[in-house]
Amino acid sequence: METPVFDFVKGYAESGVSRLHMPGHKGRGPLGWEAMDITEVRGADSLYEAEGIIARSEENAAALFGTGRTFYSTEGSSQCLKAMLALVRRPKGRTTILAARNVHKSFLQGAALLDLDVQWLWPEEEYQLLRCAVSPEGLERALSRMDPLPAAVFVTSPDYLGYVQPIGDLAAVCHRYGVPLLVDNAHGAYLHFLKVPAHPMDLGADLCCDSGHKTLPVLTGGAYLHLSPSAAERYAPYARQALSLFGSTSPSYLILESLDLCNAFLAGEGPSLFRKAAERTAKSRELIRRRGWAVQEGEPLKIVIDAAAGGVRGTDLADLLRKSNIECEYAGPDHLVLMTSPWNREEDFCRLEAALPPCPGGKPPRRPVLPPPRQVLSIREALLSVWEEVPVEKAIGRICAAPAVSCPPAVAVTVSGEEVSREAAEVFSYYHISSVAVVSEV
Repeated sequence: METPVFDFVKGYAESGVSRLHMPGHKGRGPLGWEAMDITEVRGADSLYEAEGIIARSEENAAALFGTGRTFYSTEGSSQCLKAMLALVRRPKGRTTILAARNVHKSFLQGAALLDLDVQWLWPEEEYQLLRCAVSPEGLERALSRMDPLPAAVFVTSPDYLGYVQPIGDLAAVCHRYGVPLLVDNAHGAYLHFLKVPAHPMDLGADLCCDSGHKTLPVLTGGAYLHLSPSAAERYAPYARQALSLFGSTSPSYLILESLDLCNAFLAGEGPSLFRKAAERTAKSRELIRRRGWAVQEGEPLKIVIDAAAGGVRGTDLADLLRKSNIECEYAGPDHLVLMTSPWNREEDFCRLEAALPPCPGGKPPRRPVLPPPRQVLSIREALLSVWEEVPVEKAIGRICAAPAVSCPPAVAVTVSGEEVSREAAEVFSYYHISSVAVVSEV
């Protein structure tokens, strides 16, 4: 497969041209990659008006992923997620999104900027901050009660804990109601390239965002906005404009080059390497399970240990692994999340397997339950309000302004505009969040 962006920039770097343009390093510097860092010179194309090498590279990506259209982002899935919301807000002026509760905070930022109303799908099982399983029956009930219908349904799949929603069934329900299904697939860009393709776009999603950098050989910030064939007919003319609303006018060409080179990888040895990595990850997952740990099923390139089920805090388990020179993706009071890829060496898996002792089998802690909070202000009103940060115990009864959550996992306990309840305060404390931004003027 051709790599038009990389080839152009490489040729430009080797041409010896006098760079009387941005960036200021002029292709020279201590990092060693400055020569490949350019701006929109003649022939380099422009991301938000792409007609040349970037457009050709995106066409290659669309062919590889099997989509109607694929667009690049150099500012992560956060940019693509907000662009998806902007696209579905356009037709018929609908401003309500029906969303599973475990959204990334960039969803809340997009809702605020676009003045969207959000109706929440709450977990159909025991409350967990990072997981919100949605069944087709539950989605059907929610949509049947909505008049008018929402602009879109939004789910996260896979979520931070590797849980995969039943995208095909959810898409079927959405399409019966004439509502598009949007999927935050930030953690699952590789899913199309497994033995049985399992990417949301394979399963019926209409719009989807992928973080290429999370699981593919792409520099941090590289991401994709995917449109299904039917969605492309409707939204493709506006997609670049929607992306440009939330992106810099100076997108990184280094990131674009890495997205471009990733196409060649995915067209070549990539699929076989992902399958091998999934098989090796499964072996480690099973060994850890045999040692008594509760290991959750889900996406193939994650090992998610419910440490709390064995009486251990996930953060303590992460500290134990650090003693063996292992760094995890995420550790919280309950879970430890380990992410693998084809670039993990056998040494990495062996080190993990040697470092994890048998599960001690202690008593699980009581996990707090959060009932749906009361919405007092819109997300936009609250997030753009004058606010103050107060200790959690003093936030009870106040209105949440900005989500009190770090990244990772970037999933909010209380959403902007909601009243901070006593139950929410318990959840904050459970996740060691000590302060909350609350509205100081209404």
